[in-house]
Amino acid sequence: MPQGRGLARVLVQRASSITLDWDTRQKSRFDATDSAGRQLGVFLPRGTVVRGGDVLVAEDGSLVRVQAAPQAVLRITACAEHGSPFDLTRAAYHLGNRHVPIELKPDHLKIEPDHVLADMLRAMHMTVVQVSEPFEPENGAYGDHGASAHGHGHGHSHEQGHAGHAHAAQAEPHVHGPDCQHEHPAPAAKPPAGKRIAIPVRAAPAAPHVHGPGCGHEH
Repeated sequence: MPQGRGLARVLVQRASSITLDWDTRQKSRFDATDSAGRQLGVFLPRGTVVRGGDVLVAEDGSLVRVQAAPQAVLRITACAEHGSPFDLTRAAYHLGNRHVPIELKPDHLKIEPDHVLADMLRAMHMTVVQVSEPFEPENGAYGDHGASAHGHGHGHSHEQGHAGHAHAAQAEPHVHGPDCQHEHPAPAAKPPAGKRIAIPVRAAPAAPHVHGPGCGHEH
């Protein structure tokens, strides 16, 4: 449940928590131990990104609050003496041009440690300092995908015989039956392992025959 929306604050506060760094929160499969000591296995739809403040719902109905763990990041600010807000915009442009995950703040940027990028930024008269803080990079142009962005997740602990699941609700499958109007192609044969399969290409239709005075066909 993104940021625990729809839940009473007291329920979120009473929930157990798991503290995860950015690398783990990008994964769709990971193990974790919550603040109550439960061993959890989290299974999310592929592409899901979990944010600090999101809430997972375990299979037994219990809530698990996600916290973003402090981690090593580079904190980038404009030079106090000679810098300007434009310098920060310029730095963000050059980092984004290199497809670097960036956390954007009004007065600073944060990226994961990279000495090459740090040297580049310092050459642009930026101040670069390594700190330990939670890292929440900017979403892509279309936002996060999966449960943390669009719906709520479910989970369960290993104590239930399985680990904490978090998966978005999926559309109800279409059921084909006698009244279905869809074309149902025959299933393709599965090629043997390690073998390539050729996909036939339909030939272009022949040019139409033109009937005229010398045509021998019945008209």
